[in-house]
Amino acid sequence: MNSHPHQHEHTEAVLNRLSRAIGHLESVRKMVEEGRDCSDVLIQIAAVKSAVNNIGKIILKDHIKSCVVDATVTGDDTVLEDLNVAIDQFMK
Repeated sequence: MNSHPHQHEHTEAVLNRLSRAIGHLESVRKMVEEGRDCSDVLIQIAAVKSAVNNIGKIILKDHIKSCVVDATVTGDDTVLEDLNVAIDQFMK
């Protein structure tokens, strides 16, 4: 994978959203430990999945806006190849 610096416009927002998603995931763990209703747990897991997917979208947009644009200017095709691999993994 690429080793260029990754300073993006929405880094702080991503970190904040990650902290919230981690907090939600900890809540799910507590729900399981407490034997809460499976339906409630599944609903919370769906919310965590949605939050993580939205974080991924922000990262992807930032990556395209900065890294991919820079790679296009410099002719660095490996960035696009790496992006395709990352998108394939993200979409699984």
